[in-house]
Amino acid sequence: MMHSNALAVVFALLSALTVAWGTVLRHQIAEQTSGDPDNAHRSPLLAAILRPKWWGGVLCALAGYGLQFIALGFGTLLVVQPILVLSLMFTLPLSAKFDGRRVARSEMFWAGLLTIAVGVLVIWGRPLPGRSTPDLDAWIVALAIGIVAIIVAAWFAGHRPSHQRALILGLITGVIMGYLAVLSKAVVDIFAVDSVHGLLISWELYGLLACAAIGTGVQQLSFNAGALKNSLPAMTIAEPIVAFVLGYLLLGEKFQVYGLGWLAMAAALAVMIVGTVILSRKGVDQ
Repeated sequence: MMHSNALAVVFALLSALTVAWGTVLRHQIAEQTSGDPDNAHRSPLLAAILRPKWWGGVLCALAGYGLQFIALGFGTLLVVQPILVLSLMFTLPLSAKFDGRRVARSEMFWAGLLTIAVGVLVIWGRPLPGRSTPDLDAWIVALAIGIVAIIVAAWFAGHRPSHQRALILGLITGVIMGYLAVLSKAVVDIFAVDSVHGLLISWELYGLLACAAIGTGVQQLSFNAGALKNSLPAMTIAEPIVAFVLGYLLLGEKFQVYGLGWLAMAAALAVMIVGTVILSRKGVDQ
């Protein structure tokens, strides 16, 4: 597949829109099941799975992942991941429409800043592609660190109040999705070089499927644990940060920035983090 950051941006935007639909649908289900007395003695995740709308949200998420794969086939992880953060901008108006309210001016302001920050990372940073197949030793170390961190965080979440549990589970979801993004890039590159046969015998494909299943389950648990304002900022920010770090360390992707240019990149990343947190909390507080 040819390299084209422009096409990567287009498909990443389509992925962000589709993921936003899925997020709104599944959070609606979380609100309905948590307030339903018939589900008092039933697992929140099981109660959600039994709702047809939940499966609609899952199908939207799967379609979003598919569009993300296409985007990664055209561009680097460092291009696609910042664009996917914009899914929050689509989530807010969709959530407002379902809730029967209008998007506030302050939300529009922060949405504009978020867009500018993402633009700086993608346009100013001009990410370069890296290696398609990282060394297995590097994968083992990265996966081991991630698994230990997730297990410890999950244990800690089980001993915290609901709002803190939602935050921690949101962070875990973001970490898992960050690993999923890197595995997605690896799977796309393996398919481009070795076609279906090479993909079927690669461990990356099955690691990707496991991450997708576990991440979807943990995300639903975070939705059920508390208000969306507690989980959405955490998962939205943790994913690109983890993907950035792994993209640099495992794939060797890098920004074409030198000297003082890194100050602009750091400022853009800070604005992206702050804007995401403020927007997500504003959107669900209404």
